[in-house]
Formats: sequence, structure tokens, C-alpha cells
Amino acid sequence: MKVRWALGLASVVLLGALGTASAKDEWFVLSEQTINSTDPSVRITAEDGKWIKEDVKDVKLSVEGADVEISKVVLHWNNRRDDTTWNVGTIKAGGQTAPKSAPGHEGTLSSVTIQYKILNNATNAKVKVWGYD
Repeated sequence: MKVRWALGLASVVLLGALGTASAKDEWFVLSEQTINSTDPSVRITAEDGKWIKEDVKDVKLSVEGADVEISKVVLHWNNRRDDTTWNVGTIKAGGQTAPKSAPGHEGTLSSVTIQYKILNNATNAKVKVWGYD
């Protein structure tokens, strides 16, 4: 009897734990864009209207293909003040920035402007804008 009761309790606890985990609580790519060494900055906008529908808790950037020195990032929030992050620094190829929280803990991003310099004589790199929800 005690074994059956313990198994029943364990099942309820397990189902409760699984039920509280939200399928949305994960990082996803909002947009990605190839940047060129001939340009000093880029404004990355929504892919297929994703940002218009998505409220995110955090935002981060990742870089592929080359090391990129980022001197300024401006997060353009929908119906909120722009958020400027200066001197992010160098992101190594395959690396990412630390997450930046949305104002009010959740917001809708309309675009991201990045001032950058591609390092080591590379001609281009790919930047991805990630959202956490």
C-alpha cells in the first residue's frame, strides 16, 4: 500500500513539474543578417513580422564567420524608449553577448542598430538577434 501511494505521489509531482515548464521559455532567433566590412553599421529589422508578434524578456546577439568589434548597439522597442548599449566589445566568431533585459521585463522589439568593425581582414560575418521568451 505504501509503495502504491509513493508511486502515485511521485507521478503527481512529476506531472506538476512538467506542467509548470512553459514551452515558450527558450531562446529563439528573431532575425539574422550578413554584415560587410565596408559598412560601419547595420539596422536589423524583423523577419516576417516576428518582432511585431513576439514579446521578449531578454535579447542577445551572436556572431558567426568572423570576429566583430561592436562599439554601439541600439535596441528599438515598440512603444518604449530606445535602449542604447555602448562598447559591447569584441565578439569572437561563434560567440555571443550577455543578455539584455527588456524594459518592464517584457517588450516588443522593432529593430536593432549595430555599429561594428569586422576584424582580422574578414570581409563579412553573420549577426543573429536572439530573443528569450
